[in-house]
Amino acid sequence: MKAYELLFFVAPNIDDETRLATMKRIETTIAEGEGKIDNVEDWGKRKLAYEINGLNEGNYTLIDFHADPANIAELDRVLRITGAVVRHKIVHRSDRD
Repeated sequence: MKAYELLFFVAPNIDDETRLATMKRIETTIAEGEGKIDNVEDWGKRKLAYEINGLNEGNYTLIDFHADPANIAELDRVLRITGAVVRHKIVHRSDRD
């Protein structure tokens, strides 16, 4: 298993229930691929560098996890079809393997 970090943000006007459902979906996808979440950091609202879809702010979350590289494509697919996620980035952390 390799170490990864996922940074994503949702619109700041999304309610907490939808945010929690999105987090649950991400956690489930990682767990189904036999991955393990190491740390979750809620960064809160931050100003965007440029406007995206009419938004100037986003509610950020950082997730550190270990997973099999073959399962990253499925996690990326789930994030792309999840309507609440505006943008996301999955990065391999070779310093944490």
